[in-house]
Amino acid sequence: MQFLQKIISELLENRHDISGLDIVLPGKRPMVFIKRILKEKHYQGLLPNFVTIDELIAELSENVEIKGIALWLFAFRIYNKIDASEDFSGFLKWFPTLQKDWDDMMKFSDDDQKILLWMLDEERIKNWGENLGDDDNPRKRNLNFWRKMNEFLPLLKSELKKENLATSGMLYQDAFSAIENFAKQTNRQFVFCGFNALSRVEEQLVRQLLQWNKAETYFQADQYYIDDERQESGKFLRETLKWKEFNDSRDFKWIENQFSQPKNIKTYEVSGNIVQAKFLPEILKKIPKKELSETALVLLDENLLPAVLDSLNVVESVNITMGFPLKNLSFSNAIKKVFYLQKQQEKKTSSYYYADVLPILEELPNDEKDSEIIRNFIFSIEERNIVYISKTLLQELLGNLSYFQLLQKPENYQTFLDLLIKFCYELKFKELDDIQYENIALFENVFKIIKNQLLPYQIDVKIETLEVLINQLVNSESIDFVGEPLAGFQIMGLLETRLLNFKNIILLSVNEGKLPLGNTQNTYIPFDVRKNFGLNTFLENDSIYAYHFYRLIQNSENVHLLYNALSSGVNTGEKSRFITQLEMESPHHIEHIIIENSSEPIAQELMKIEKNEEVMRLLNEWKNRVSPSHLVTYLYNPIDFYLNNLLKTRETNEIEEELSQRNYGNLVHYALQFLHEPIKGKILSVNDLEDLLQQTDSAIDFAIGKLKHQQEFYERGMNYIHKEIAKRVVRNIVEYDLELVKNGSALEILDLEKEINCDFFLDENQTDKISFYGFIDRIDKLDGVTRVIDYKTAKPKNLTINLGKNKEEKLPELFFRDDYKQALQLSIYKYCIRNVLNINPDNIETAIWSFAEVNNGPQKLNFIDIEDSEVEDSIRNLIFEILNSEVPFEEKEKVSW
Repeated sequence: MQFLQKIISELLENRHDISGLDIVLPGKRPMVFIKRILKEKHYQGLLPNFVTIDELIAELSENVEIKGIALWLFAFRIYNKIDASEDFSGFLKWFPTLQKDWDDMMKFSDDDQKILLWMLDEERIKNWGENLGDDDNPRKRNLNFWRKMNEFLPLLKSELKKENLATSGMLYQDAFSAIENFAKQTNRQFVFCGFNALSRVEEQLVRQLLQWNKAETYFQADQYYIDDERQESGKFLRETLKWKEFNDSRDFKWIENQFSQPKNIKTYEVSGNIVQAKFLPEILKKIPKKELSETALVLLDENLLPAVLDSLNVVESVNITMGFPLKNLSFSNAIKKVFYLQKQQEKKTSSYYYADVLPILEELPNDEKDSEIIRNFIFSIEERNIVYISKTLLQELLGNLSYFQLLQKPENYQTFLDLLIKFCYELKFKELDDIQYENIALFENVFKIIKNQLLPYQIDVKIETLEVLINQLVNSESIDFVGEPLAGFQIMGLLETRLLNFKNIILLSVNEGKLPLGNTQNTYIPFDVRKNFGLNTFLENDSIYAYHFYRLIQNSENVHLLYNALSSGVNTGEKSRFITQLEMESPHHIEHIIIENSSEPIAQELMKIEKNEEVMRLLNEWKNRVSPSHLVTYLYNPIDFYLNNLLKTRETNEIEEELSQRNYGNLVHYALQFLHEPIKGKILSVNDLEDLLQQTDSAIDFAIGKLKHQQEFYERGMNYIHKEIAKRVVRNIVEYDLELVKNGSALEILDLEKEINCDFFLDENQTDKISFYGFIDRIDKLDGVTRVIDYKTAKPKNLTINLGKNKEEKLPELFFRDDYKQALQLSIYKYCIRNVLNINPDNIETAIWSFAEVNNGPQKLNFIDIEDSEVEDSIRNLIFEILNSEVPFEEKEKVSW
């Protein structure tokens, strides 16, 4: 606190009573520290009057400041007199930016009207001699925009003055004309502390008061950046030094020589934003505990605050002097999504998109009753794969939800705001953490403000308009933390460090684009126009940031600068040029440290499960009900077999926005079942099959119902294409059968979805057995041959098996390879059908009918020089391995294609 201590010490040396002083500060935070310094110096008089520069400017104006939604509504009413075609939501998309530009015009230039006229003239010059074409031409739109602004903004100013109201810029403009009289007539004595970049109005106020000896000024400058004309951090103070008010009788206070004093400066190249927060305790461990109250952590990226707080377990006392952005909190995100949902309903849609509803339910605070309703809702829509939820179904599933009305289309915006206010009020009585409570309370207040401000205006407010209003307010709001600013480790933003000095400083996210912000101004006024009229450009803003940075360092002894070196998203991974300047120009040795991500890499070891007594018990149970698909799963990955078939774990249902391959297969299966069931058990005629072709649409509809899907799911996009392809596959299968019958073949469908249960013996004495079960898609008889047909979405693979000379070597482990999985499944079906139906093996064919190659018909399994008994032995060998207690279940490495 050296700078403030010097000021107070000098003031007390020159006068014993400072109660008559007005101490003018850039912000309110330093007031607390000045009071502590006065206490330490045993000052016993009344406190001086503390005032910020903005409060002093407002005092000079006779008008009341209007801002936020009140200003937007007032301005919209005036704008409607010029252009009645634009609605309020459209107006809100450009007016807040224009208003900031307009305020800048009034704060930094002599006459805002000159700039407005200049902008209009500039647009005209750009289009000199050109045919502008229709109104959609961007140049013509710009020209029309500035024509309107030259009429609108003067009219707005006039109307505001009639009501004794003013924007921030108007207050400054009013104050400028009142400065001279104020300086002459006031009896107050002002002390201006720690200012750097003064606007035209602020500079005139300070200089006039100095001329009348009614002010003292204290600047915190350093020879390092004052003497060097190239140093942008001293840009404004070098101009202030030239004031004629600083002469032989009045010194410029103070230019120190602190920056060049010995300092320990370290820069840290860190791999990632969160890693910066994780590394923070390592820095703090090296700072003595007694110095933590002299230590400040400056966050240049406010979004890092949660991660930083999580990492500060080494610090007992922490004071946070910055806000956490409201827009980053879960309740804020939920409210945004509520507005988005309502905006969709305003478009008269007949259903709700599930992804618009689920995030709201998951992010809003819910009690146990609401949580149970939401769990049932999620189960229902996942089970039925409901992507678009009808209003009737939503009422049925969520009607008892305490805040269900928020999901329904309201009668009008007043009703909706009343619902939101009531909802927020009731939520505050539930169990919430402190940040949640503040988040909800802030929204409740915002909704009340919007409601009250809208009441006097007859504006057609749509939900979209409310959404824009909410976003404008919420994006600029933050939750302020309350703490003890005089004790403990300090966490703050860069602007909160003004006038304050710390022995140890740590800055996070010292990246280009964070420090300085760079050319990120949101403005309608081009750079050259801003430069010409003395308005701040990004260059001036860079100089302001540079001053804050160097001023913070100049009185510090230990400086830690961390930056994110990773390039990802909006982060370029580029360190701030201020660091480069320090390294190249400063007299200090800068130690550079590289910090890699300290987290341990995730172990890539494949899972391995030994077959202990419990696993063997589960395997013995499994032997009673073995599906061919279990063996296929084992071939793919033994761990999946263990998890799915022994432990009975199942993947959770997920809503498919696009039909999965599995459900595409089911769609065709169920459609074929619908068609074939009525003709089962008869020799098919041409008429039978031609009649089926007329029923394919009905069959697909039946299949959709069997899947519990909605028809709407298949009405657009890829799902419509999948449905049409499925319909074509069904038709092709029926047409393939029709050709057989037309060519004289006798075709009879014996069974569909035939459940099989058969014993398969593992030993010659038939004492050790397993029981196969499963469902065969289709069993038919074609010209006296019984065909066992399995439908597949995949193409047939390795259905003709010839082991040649290596038969004796390969046959025992034939089915140990997953590329023979189709052959394995068909072999088991053939075994079961032969034993259950007592059919001669020579009259049985097993085949895959692939939907991918449907016109090729059923592709039959063909073993060359391999007997059925040998195939069965190969199946036994696979089962023996599964049951072998010495062979663990080992995960197979997944191959990425």
